[in-house]
Amino acid sequence: MASSSTASSSAQLGLGLGLGLGAMGGLGLLLPADREHDPELEPCSPPKGVLRLRGAVQHYEWGSRGDASLVARLAGKTEEGRPCAELWMGTHPAAPSSLASDDGGAVSLREWLARNPAALLGRAVTARWDGDLPFLFKVLSVAKPLSIQAHPDRELARALHALRPTTYRDANHKPEMAVAVTEFRALCGFVSVQELKDVLRTVPEVQMLVGKQDVVKLMTAKEHDGGIGVRSYLQSAFTKLMATSKEAVAAAISKLKSRLNGEIKIRTFTEKEQLVLSLEQQYPGDVGVLSAFFFNYVKLSPGEALYIGANEPHAYLSGECVECMATSDNVIRAGLTPKYKDVQTLCSMLTYKQMFPEILQGVLVQPYVIRYTPPFDEFEVDCYSLPQGESVTMLPVPGPSIFLVMTGEGEIQADGMPDEGVAKEGDVLFVPACTEVKLHASGSGCLQLYRAGVNSRFFC
Repeated sequence: MASSSTASSSAQLGLGLGLGLGAMGGLGLLLPADREHDPELEPCSPPKGVLRLRGAVQHYEWGSRGDASLVARLAGKTEEGRPCAELWMGTHPAAPSSLASDDGGAVSLREWLARNPAALLGRAVTARWDGDLPFLFKVLSVAKPLSIQAHPDRELARALHALRPTTYRDANHKPEMAVAVTEFRALCGFVSVQELKDVLRTVPEVQMLVGKQDVVKLMTAKEHDGGIGVRSYLQSAFTKLMATSKEAVAAAISKLKSRLNGEIKIRTFTEKEQLVLSLEQQYPGDVGVLSAFFFNYVKLSPGEALYIGANEPHAYLSGECVECMATSDNVIRAGLTPKYKDVQTLCSMLTYKQMFPEILQGVLVQPYVIRYTPPFDEFEVDCYSLPQGESVTMLPVPGPSIFLVMTGEGEIQADGMPDEGVAKEGDVLFVPACTEVKLHASGSGCLQLYRAGVNSRFFC
């Protein structure tokens, strides 16, 4: 089990981006001069062909249903009564993508990549990630809040997988990034020292469960003191809250509701109070309702993105997003869920950093293309938005890509395309390393696609 200081250091990754604009408005990579002839980065052998994929739908209970679910619309499953929560595009064995074929064959993307990983993934990617796709690409349709959760760093992931392989099904870390498609709400990271003091001063139900000793320590902490002292106080207080008995939590929530019902006549509730009451209706008696006071309440507008490193607490609340992450399904939960809760592990692993998360607006890297670059080697996400009649070219890059057509119609031209290259809503394509892709919006409106690929900084 990682200590908070170990978790913090493993979650720290540097930023880097080496981009250049190629001919014809295409996107290329600028390589340092001393690596121009590195065999790992030499132009690849002829590509083995673009593949159409069939993503896997996950029917978690928190997902949207029918036409209200973007996942259902993209997957053509709007008639199903079940919730359509996530669309997975990648190689993770929990829900691997398969090759789309008319003969109904069930060859998985993972199996196909294993036949020639160096040519399909690129030599550098194959060597770094053992011949597997390093990222998992998703679409989420969130109708009901997900659990209070965190994802382990590599060291903790290996330990948990060895200890409980049926619960923690792989040994990889899981940094992730969500790009909002609609307005998207989430809890992420711990609030500042000052905001936490406000919570302890104005929410007696939380103060009661945390205990007088920790309340005093936190109330006397200084805003600028972000060192071990404040983090240890916060860890102690948060752990006491999350470990509180069900009966005590239920009693505290009941007192909170009664108090707020009496105060509604004389004041307007804060956004956090409104959120907490909403969470209580969906997860009555759950400690996650009270823990929400400890977290930043984040609202993303369409086109904004949020990235989350290892050992950081968060919970997606509502909305639809494109999500990309390292290839892992490790989730450690502690609230807002009927699933298994590993409270001790979650409380011991967190970094306890107190800051509002960085919101990415994306960077225009060529006409009609915005890039979102998190501080993780495994992935980046591009959003292509082509007006009717416009075209754009992605020059060859030394790593694989997965494209998802979100809206509109158009044409995709690339070496080895298995068909006429028509692109329509819901299409998913795997593009091998070193493959040039040309996109053209030929429909009546805008053609919007998302691309997931290995972070460009990895190749610099």
